[in-house]
Amino acid sequence: MNLTQIVSTLKEQFQESLKDGETRKIIFWIDKDQEFIEDIDQLHIDDVQVHVLTENNQFYTKHLLEKEQPNTSYLIYTSLELGAENNWLADTMYYAKAFYADRVSLILSELKIDPSFRGVVKKHERFFLNKERYRKFQALGIETYDEELIELAVMSVLCNVKVPNFEEVLKIVLLDTLEDIENKYLLQLDKFFNTDIFWEYVSKKYGYERETPSLKTLFIHLAVTAFSHSINEQYLTNIDAFLAKRNRTNCLVFIDHWMHHRTDNVVFERYIKMVEDEIQLTQLLQHMPIDEFKKADTFPSIDRAIIIYIANGLLEKREDYDAYIKLIQLRRAKHYYHQFKNVYEGLFYAVKMNEFYKTHQQVLSTKPAIDLFKDYQTIYYQMDTYYRKFYVAFDSESNIEIFMKLKEMVEHLYTHWFMGELNVYWSQAVKAEMTEKWSLPGVLNQQQFYSSMVAPSIRKGDRVFVIISDAFRYEIGVELAERLNNETLGTCEIQSMLGVVPSVTKLGMASLLPHQTLDMNTKGQVYVNGQSTSGLENRRAILESTVTDSMAIHYQEMMNMNKAGRRETFKGKKLIYIYHDSIDAMGDKVLTEMYTFDAVEKALNELSTLIKMIRDDLSGTNILITADHGFLYQRQPLEQSDKIEKVQVDMIETKHRYALSTVKTEVAGQITIDLNSVIKNENSLIAYVPNGSLRNRMQGSGVNFNHGGVSLQEVMVPLLSYKNKRSGQKDTQQITKVDIKLTSTANKITNSIFTLNFFQTEKVEEKTKSRTVVIYMADQEGNVLSNEETVIGDRVSSDPMERTFKLQFVLKGKTYDRNQSYDLIIKDTETGIVTERVPFTINLGIVSDFDF
Repeated sequence: MNLTQIVSTLKEQFQESLKDGETRKIIFWIDKDQEFIEDIDQLHIDDVQVHVLTENNQFYTKHLLEKEQPNTSYLIYTSLELGAENNWLADTMYYAKAFYADRVSLILSELKIDPSFRGVVKKHERFFLNKERYRKFQALGIETYDEELIELAVMSVLCNVKVPNFEEVLKIVLLDTLEDIENKYLLQLDKFFNTDIFWEYVSKKYGYERETPSLKTLFIHLAVTAFSHSINEQYLTNIDAFLAKRNRTNCLVFIDHWMHHRTDNVVFERYIKMVEDEIQLTQLLQHMPIDEFKKADTFPSIDRAIIIYIANGLLEKREDYDAYIKLIQLRRAKHYYHQFKNVYEGLFYAVKMNEFYKTHQQVLSTKPAIDLFKDYQTIYYQMDTYYRKFYVAFDSESNIEIFMKLKEMVEHLYTHWFMGELNVYWSQAVKAEMTEKWSLPGVLNQQQFYSSMVAPSIRKGDRVFVIISDAFRYEIGVELAERLNNETLGTCEIQSMLGVVPSVTKLGMASLLPHQTLDMNTKGQVYVNGQSTSGLENRRAILESTVTDSMAIHYQEMMNMNKAGRRETFKGKKLIYIYHDSIDAMGDKVLTEMYTFDAVEKALNELSTLIKMIRDDLSGTNILITADHGFLYQRQPLEQSDKIEKVQVDMIETKHRYALSTVKTEVAGQITIDLNSVIKNENSLIAYVPNGSLRNRMQGSGVNFNHGGVSLQEVMVPLLSYKNKRSGQKDTQQITKVDIKLTSTANKITNSIFTLNFFQTEKVEEKTKSRTVVIYMADQEGNVLSNEETVIGDRVSSDPMERTFKLQFVLKGKTYDRNQSYDLIIKDTETGIVTERVPFTINLGIVSDFDF
């Protein structure tokens, strides 16, 4: 520090405003090493007298300051050690200011650090030599220093942390690498600080104590200690060396915050797999009861163990289905669920299939056709959904061995039990009741669709949109209806129609058009009112002949238009038929039929988007969604016993699931159906349909995906009626989310580990959506003080007890002000909005090592 800098600094100090009672400024410049003794005579500061204090003039100096010049500002230069004893100027120095011209003194002065911490700054003087480090330290904006805060600030700067926070410092160090000699931050701390002090902080805050500390064993220590929060220590004796004996809650909170960080968790998850291997966690979990670790959330192997437990339970026919479902629901709110989501989804639907079997194995029996039809419409369709959803999950993780074992069980339940028995009973009912007249009492025939569902609206002047999705079977229609009711203001009702036989596209599509007559010639060609129905142009002509302002269009053509183009295209149109084909296009080809269920997921998304587009872009309020037919599909390759020989009579047309002829006879293994009640049938056509889900043995396209027969999956056609409503319209029910509320009444925390109860205020149903929240404790500045717990509020039960959540929280080990208010935060994870902020007081008494 040169004389110019000193003069500049002194001028600033003399120019500071006078305090209450002050009439002047007195500064004692203490230069013990007499570095500037030769320069003092040259020093000049306006309106300030310079005086040199020596051992021989102390009394004179006292007299000068107090008697001769009581109102004059003075700079007193001295090299003396001015203590409290034998110091004539002790009282003067009390209200005067001391000035040091060495580097450490300048640092203390500029940063406004109390001189009593001179030793701390001196110890780390090398850190402050660098201007950039000095600037970052200053930028931390610390107002009042103590020894710990100075050390934290130095570590924070060296680790590029914006606030003096050791949790953040430690995370930054660990994020770089667990190899000590390669860790750039540890090297920085060693060079410009003191790594021994760093490890002292680690020990003090996280209970980590080793003769030779290392970052790798530290991370294992943190992870294992966090894990032990959920586990009885009797199961952790093999890894006891990694357990903290004190400040365990800090370990849990540290791990919890890191694993939930949006970006840093990538490194965390890589490290945590290393820990699993080091402590041989898989073997450890094998010797624990499932209830011991089902709530733990530190390691991904916990989820693997739970998945294996549920899968083995199913394979070993342990019927704890409710417990399995609750386990899966519990894990959904845990950190690693996203890694295992498809496996959990597959497990869930495998459990539901087993549960369905247990409930309905004795009920599925011989019944009248209408009873079986209604049972499928209300209950049995669920098994098709479970099977489909299982394979959607399976196809995403098909290389997992446990899935392959579950697949065998699923196929046995679906193909051999459900499909086998349901279609046998249904075939028996069809043979007994429906071969001469293809109809069911009280059920709308597909041929009546236009006259019953469309024509009345057209006559009233209403605009009608009809969406026909090829192979959109009934159980898929149920899912779409639920989605529309949950996601839109409109209402969607679903009913079923009895589809035509044979259940093929050309006849199903024709039956949905306006017509007086429906016929098929001896070449298998279909006609409406004598006009061919093949292709979009013919169908458009048939529509226009009935309703002038009508049109027919393919889904993709409509999607390729922009909003303005769609509005112009549909302007003035009263009747619009939109043809969609994602399912049949995928399933009806041998090379792609295995992707049928993926195509269903795609179709659901496309139809949902299409309906919203009609609603928003075209102001459509009256939309009907239906299909030409359903389909049969099983993933397991068909065996020879699933196929029968073709009908040995003259045939007009033969496919896997039907044959057409003008010859009527009884054929073993086939149902003979007179088509007089389906088509005009001047040619006396007869349909031969294999019993149950059998296929005709023939070459050609794939046989796992099929339609054309009379199974309930093929001939129960969904009919969805969607009525759009706008916000504010009469009887419109707004879409809302359920609330998650704290129900615990005591707002005082007296233990660092505590439990709170929460309640989902409403059940999830139409127009009331689920809500996912994250819950934690925070201080008034928003700093998170606890672990974070997630609640998925999607319970559908009317029983309040089923919508209650009991959560455990752990506070970070620190001093809490019993007079300060802290907040329990409930935050919506979708929007980031805090839905509830509940004030708490925290009175832990003495924070001890016995916090676990």
